[in-house]
Amino acid sequence: MRSFALQEKTLDSNPLRLIRNLRRSREIVTVLMNYGFDDLVDQLGLRRYLRWGRRLMFWKRTEPEIKLTRAKRIRLALESLGVTFIKFGQVVSTRPDLVPRDVIRELSKLQERVPSFPGEIALAIVERELELPISELFAEFDSQPLAAGSLGQVHRARHHDGTPLVVKIKRPDIDRVIEQDLSLMYELAMLIERHFPDAEVFDPTGLVNQFSRTIHRELQFAREARSTDEFCRLFQDDATLYVPKIYRDLTQGDVITMEFIDGYKIDDDSELKNLPISAHEVAANGARIFMKMTFEFGIFHADPHPGNFRVMPDGSLCLLDYGMIGILEEERRDMLVDLFLNVARKDTAKLVEVVLKIGKAKRTVDQQLLRADLRDFIGNYYGVPMDEISVGKMLTDFINILAIHRIRCPVDIMLLIRALITLEGIATRIAPELNIAQEMEPYIYRLSSERYHPKAIVSRIWSETCSLSKVMHELPEQIGRTLGKLSDDELKVHLELNGINHLTTELDRSGNRLAIGMVMSALILASAITISLDSNLIFISIPIFMMSSLLGIWLIYGVFRSGRL
Repeated sequence: MRSFALQEKTLDSNPLRLIRNLRRSREIVTVLMNYGFDDLVDQLGLRRYLRWGRRLMFWKRTEPEIKLTRAKRIRLALESLGVTFIKFGQVVSTRPDLVPRDVIRELSKLQERVPSFPGEIALAIVERELELPISELFAEFDSQPLAAGSLGQVHRARHHDGTPLVVKIKRPDIDRVIEQDLSLMYELAMLIERHFPDAEVFDPTGLVNQFSRTIHRELQFAREARSTDEFCRLFQDDATLYVPKIYRDLTQGDVITMEFIDGYKIDDDSELKNLPISAHEVAANGARIFMKMTFEFGIFHADPHPGNFRVMPDGSLCLLDYGMIGILEEERRDMLVDLFLNVARKDTAKLVEVVLKIGKAKRTVDQQLLRADLRDFIGNYYGVPMDEISVGKMLTDFINILAIHRIRCPVDIMLLIRALITLEGIATRIAPELNIAQEMEPYIYRLSSERYHPKAIVSRIWSETCSLSKVMHELPEQIGRTLGKLSDDELKVHLELNGINHLTTELDRSGNRLAIGMVMSALILASAITISLDSNLIFISIPIFMMSSLLGIWLIYGVFRSGRL
């Protein structure tokens, strides 16, 4: 699965981005104020990006917007800001360990309302990327889109051999739009962390970086094609999953071509009645396929909503859109297995260890309180028959405990949890008697037993011995290097003081105000003395006096606006 690893891309802070993208910055500030976030705009110092005329206006909000909840206003603001911010909200909705539940519920309603772009542009992009006229590439190509999304749109086509195809084409200029918005989002996240130290527990910059990685993955059509091919290879001997064929000679850059899948929708009861197998078998196959992906192959479809499922006429399932996949490394798979096993064994102490190993705490964890919460968590599920356990509710309760104790969960595990909850919802919809926990149980116990197989134990011992040998081999060199730096006075100790940046900013601001106040006072005093001593210099003194007075008024206005006297 190493071929799917993607180097994390993080953004660097650069406040000049807000000025370089002034027009977009103004749009963002305007939307924030329209939806009642004036206090946030003022505390972040964003009002200066509005035009002077708008700054002086009293901002008027319609009556319905005043009555809306904070969560709903956040959703509406994101929808107003366009594709990038809608996508960001959808990613944030997968992080209940960081974001309040009412906001999560509202963000799950986010919808992309984007118009399709003209068919002529789509044709031009296809010909540019594939470097041939459209007539040579396809026997037929429908210029009217079949569907349009935020990142691209899909067109029907036909291969020269008669095979029906779909061609997915990236929106023109979408990369530039997303990069611009990402840079502004990062600066806003940095401002929030700087001005609201308590917001650090929500990790604003971490959320933006996570979104940046996610959206860049989705923009890489070549990566989606490789993912599709990889799933096709993994399930080539499993007749219950059908993976669409990618046409490599018709896939390049911003264009991906695959076979057209004309199956039944998984949530359409009337269509499922035409299948040779029951709806229960379809749902059970879907659950088994997902468990096999996750616990056997360590790679899973991270967006299994109903629109990405089709049921083939023979009853097999087809999964569409491999743009968002999750990777579950062996170490994390073992952690998840330990999580379920320790709940089953009612081992609270071991469960605490697993939780602290899985997540990353944003503050010191009260282990006594965490143990008490996990004991209650185990009590809700211990002894309950497997066919009565709701995996979705169990995982939601677990995430709530992480949120209470400010423990951050790894991104891929959060993607897996969201996918499992979505999958359980679909299965319950078409086969209410099916229980996902029963489908998961064999994989959990099989992975647990495999860890204690003599072959696996020998492999771990050998791996750890090699690691220890490498450390022992490098230790003398590391000690010598450290002693050398110490003797040459080159040894540096890095200290990180929380909140020091905020303190430095406040000291700079206070120093600037003090300097301006002193200069202003000196100018007023000098002009007053000059006027009293020599009336001939009044044409110089009066302008200086007026300029100093205006400077004083501006300084007082700035102090009052900041709310700190």
